[in-house]
Amino acid sequence: QVQLVESGGGLVQAGGSLRLSCEASRSIFDISARRWYRQAPGKQRELVAGITSIGRTNYADAVKGRFTISRDSAKNTVYLQMNSLKPEDTAVYYCYIGTRSYEYWGQGTQVTVSS
Repeated sequence: QVQLVESGGGLVQAGGSLRLSCEASRSIFDISARRWYRQAPGKQRELVAGITSIGRTNYADAVKGRFTISRDSAKNTVYLQMNSLKPEDTAVYYCYIGTRSYEYWGQGTQVTVSS
């Protein structure tokens, strides 16, 4: 059973930065996508950023130019660098890894941005 463990969340002032990490408990083969989602109170979970197996990235319009997704395959880890944070970025952030057969989710890490 693969587990995804997120870290790096916390409380930060508007304009600040955080770096989220998501480490898999063991190697995952045939990964097709690595993504970060977030869910704010009273809202649906939304896609924040994704990176494909060949390194192609995509971002939600709300975070373009501020967030950067990256991966370290050797460490089974995916990162989300978040800069110029805004109060509206406050949410629980979840990492996701998908293969052809399975989907794995992390437990979520809280990010709170104060104004």
